[in-house]
Amino acid sequence: MAEECRIGDFLELVGPDISTTCVFSRLDDPADLVRAAAVSRTWRRFVIENSLSKSLCVRLCPEVATVAAAAEVTRSPPSPSAPESDSERDYRIYSNLASALVSDSGNPSVGCVLRCVGASSTDTFPEETMVHTLDKHELVNFHPSYWSSCGADDPEEPESLTYRLNSDICIVDEIRVQPFLAFFQYGEPIYSSKRVRFRMGHYKLPRGSESFVTHEDENKMINADKKYMWTYMSPEFPMLQENVLQSFKLPHPVLCIGGVLMIELLGRVQKQEADDKYYICVCHVEVIGRSLSPLFMIDISEPGGYSILKYLPDAKNLSAEDKAQDNTKDSLEWQSLVARYIQMNHIAVLNARLMHINFMLEDDDDGVSDDDLLE
Repeated sequence: MAEECRIGDFLELVGPDISTTCVFSRLDDPADLVRAAAVSRTWRRFVIENSLSKSLCVRLCPEVATVAAAAEVTRSPPSPSAPESDSERDYRIYSNLASALVSDSGNPSVGCVLRCVGASSTDTFPEETMVHTLDKHELVNFHPSYWSSCGADDPEEPESLTYRLNSDICIVDEIRVQPFLAFFQYGEPIYSSKRVRFRMGHYKLPRGSESFVTHEDENKMINADKKYMWTYMSPEFPMLQENVLQSFKLPHPVLCIGGVLMIELLGRVQKQEADDKYYICVCHVEVIGRSLSPLFMIDISEPGGYSILKYLPDAKNLSAEDKAQDNTKDSLEWQSLVARYIQMNHIAVLNARLMHINFMLEDDDDGVSDDDLLE
């Protein structure tokens, strides 16, 4: 008891403002903040009531500040006999989020693109669809694989490509873009853009209303800003007029809240001799990062369209059996979020297999048997 009184006297001596700005704000390791909250009831109350765990998350990834609310989703419905304050719940959620933001051991950086959402324009669809940018090969089934914009008289007319990432919430480190070299045209011109810029955020409308590129439609109108809430915009990066996969390292690891990334292609450098118009062509795109799902997911509030962070503590031990079983004892929200996570994983696996099949068809001069496709 005497120890707690001395600690309480210390906080009263320096005051809450100095304690926050000069002491607790210098704790950059989430574990240190948790240890501080465990010192005494006084310190714990101070950490919780001043939202210091969320403040730490914002320092680590400023995009967290755009989250409108946070909620915990448990596998079993919460017990009404154990009430908890919103502050205590937020402390636990953001403490775990901060830990996930600084932890690299369990989730190494990998490719994060799930599927194509839409292109601002496409010259010839589907021959030059943006879907080709997900394949790393410049030739697929003996045909050039690339996306091409429509032609423009103005060399400053921009274009954009929008992608859905394979996680509701993930950390993005870099984006890689490869301009296309038109080896079938005289002089082998490279249709790069002058600069690139990246936006990240989420679709404003409820999940399920989001549309994607199909075999019939490039989904051009989906790129309108009014459909999205952008939580991050990068600086502009110069692009080289070279047919190589160019890496654009972000100034800091960015938390993509909502799983949507737009690549803005700013300015044109190459005219096509046939029509004397400027074009931008992209051969391949990669987004490098790591997922925080299923432990964290995002829902969109209605009608405001703001993001709500969902924390699923029981997903730490989500086994293959858990994913396959439909347990009626599980809470409905838990079932919904886990089903969404599983669906996204299935789409990612299917996309990877389709890319592998395309590579086999291109690489095997003797063709591919039905048995090969089933492996």
